[in-house]
This record gives sequence, C-alpha cells and structure tokens, in this order.
Amino acid sequence: MRCPKCHVDDTKVIDSREAEDGTAIRRRRVCGSCAHRFTTYERLEEVPLTVVKSNGVREPFDRAKLIAGVAAACKGRPVAGEQIEQLAEAIEDEVRLQGPEVPTQVIGVEVLERLRRLDEVAYLRFASVYKGFDAAADFQRELVLLKKLQRS
Repeated sequence: MRCPKCHVDDTKVIDSREAEDGTAIRRRRVCGSCAHRFTTYERLEEVPLTVVKSNGVREPFDRAKLIAGVAAACKGRPVAGEQIEQLAEAIEDEVRLQGPEVPTQVIGVEVLERLRRLDEVAYLRFASVYKGFDAAADFQRELVLLKKLQRS
C-alpha cells in the first residue's frame, strides 16, 4: 500500500479489525519512510448482478424493486419491514450464487418460496400477480398447491 503523504510503497500494517458489521477489514498502517499513520479498508468487490427479463432485456438488479413488490403483497399483513428486508437480502444472496446474470423467473420462484413460509396471504397475492391470475379458479388451484406443500 502506498503512503498517501510521501507516496513510498513501504508501509506496514500495525492493527487489523473488523469493520462495518464484518463486511470490511479496517487496517491501521504506518509508513516506513516518513512514519505517517493512516487507515485503509478492505472490502469484497461484488460483481454487478444483472436481471434477464422474459423478453431478453437485461437490467441491473434493484433490491428496492424487489422490496416494493414484496411489501405490496404484504400490505395489511402481520409482516414487519425488517422481515421484508431480510427476505430481499436472502434472495439477493441466493441469486448471486447463480452467477452475474439471473432470469426473472428464478427471482420470482425464490420470492414465492420464501413468502409461502412467511405469510400465506402475501404468497397468494404475490402469486396472483407473478403468475397472472385472471379467474377465481386460478386462486383455487394455487390454494390446493399450497395445501399440498404444507403437508410435505
């Protein structure tokens, strides 16, 4: 690491600590030439996540859109905002494991699976939009599927 004061490459780490809730490492350094002390942070570089829509259009993953969709499904339900945030974070973490590009269908299935365990009414609301329900029979079919999944 180059010293910000004298620009010499000879610096030494004198202290390392976890920072930002474990997502970074804070390092205190000292320059071997001018004895200037400074702090650096080491963070994991994340590759941007791209969503591939059903029509082939690619756009950056937007956690806020995911949260908005789930929050709409959970409106009026006993689901805390923190639970929605955790659900969104878990989904983002899961889809990142699949690579830098992920189809919207994968995200939709992850949302449905996690909402089913969180709140059945929110699950049905999200499923009605995601799966394009246009008749009461669609809800009936989904309820039958939900009951089968509960038994297993």
